[in-house]
Amino acid sequence: MIRSRQNWAWVVAGVAFIALVGAAAFRATPGALIGPLQREFGWSTTTIGFAVSVNLMLFGLTAPFAAALMERLGVRKVVASALTLVAVGSGLTVFMTAAWQLVLFWGVLVGLGTGSMALAFVATITGRWFVKHRGLVTGILAAGGATGQLVFLPVVAALAESSGWRSASIVVSVAALAVVPLVLLFIRDHPADLGIPPYGGDEVVPVPPSTGGAARRAIGALTSAARTGPFWFLAAGFAICGATTNGLVGTHFIPAAHDHGMPTTTAAGLLALVGIFDIVGTVLSGWLTDRVDPRILLAVYYVLRGASLLVLPQLFHDSVHPSMLVFIIFYGLDWVATVPPTVALCRQVFGLSAPVVFGWIFASHQVGAAIAATAAGLTRDHFGDYAPAWYVAGALSIGAAFLSMKVKRSPALAGGAEEPTGDLATQRARG
Repeated sequence: MIRSRQNWAWVVAGVAFIALVGAAAFRATPGALIGPLQREFGWSTTTIGFAVSVNLMLFGLTAPFAAALMERLGVRKVVASALTLVAVGSGLTVFMTAAWQLVLFWGVLVGLGTGSMALAFVATITGRWFVKHRGLVTGILAAGGATGQLVFLPVVAALAESSGWRSASIVVSVAALAVVPLVLLFIRDHPADLGIPPYGGDEVVPVPPSTGGAARRAIGALTSAARTGPFWFLAAGFAICGATTNGLVGTHFIPAAHDHGMPTTTAAGLLALVGIFDIVGTVLSGWLTDRVDPRILLAVYYVLRGASLLVLPQLFHDSVHPSMLVFIIFYGLDWVATVPPTVALCRQVFGLSAPVVFGWIFASHQVGAAIAATAAGLTRDHFGDYAPAWYVAGALSIGAAFLSMKVKRSPALAGGAEEPTGDLATQRARG
């Protein structure tokens, strides 16, 4: 009976996936709406890029505090509140008349909401509910963002062209709000709440006692992890990951393609195609993470990403050529493939603190994305071309491969021992 009830873990994972899809609806918005906003308000690429940068920065910086808040208040309350905040922020954009309002609604409100639904949420769900298939489930949930992009990007782009950007914003708002009832009905904070062990486990894991406030927990995890080398190698590599995905390609691919005469809807369709292959690549990466050294996986992913970015400037045309389709498929497979091995390395090095520590590493991902979103806009405004941004991003990606290989694994964990916790995890990380 208990074994059959363990399948509730898959119910929780399924609803978490849907919630991530709903929150990711906004990820489809900025690139598709840059052109319409410029035409209506006359805002520069740099101005809009700054609003996106604020969103990306808060998206990352909120994550560790949200992970700690989930430990204190529960996953269900935090996720439902986050989705509501995304809905409110996106809905209010239809009333804006000035650039500072774009920064407030797109940047601050939506940034805080999506940040609370970031990949630290994925680490929390997989860490609590799964012992078996953790890597695979991490890959599936991480693909939720890609699925959101896949579902909403063509819709957002088409609505922006036919009905105006306000209609697109309303669709994003409704999508996020529609998921809230599912979260409240089906998400449970711990398997122990149902009297069952995590999936693949043999014993019910007691709910850990709440220790201090969420802010203190988040800052404490950062203070401890920041004394270790693996934290900085992972954080630097993930910052480059964010710069080359959300910050650069996610925000600026559509306007860059448009610079070469490609219609916005066509470019949006290509990004949606990235979303299709992202699902395949991330799930496959999760499966591989259960079987292959995560450091090697990260190094391979980053080298291949860097090589593809170095050739991208030569692939832009006014129509879709086969070479661009090859890039889209290749880049899609690699887009979020870095997440499962990064989460696995965090778990190996930092043990039970991994969700909060990964929240900080994810914050570095979004800092990199925010810097890239603004820097690419400045590059386009200054040079009249995005090419220098693609070249720099390609070189940085190759550098991230070397950082990944410097992360030391715990010898005990490499042999299949239990995950370290607390001070033991920190000591092993330092060593």
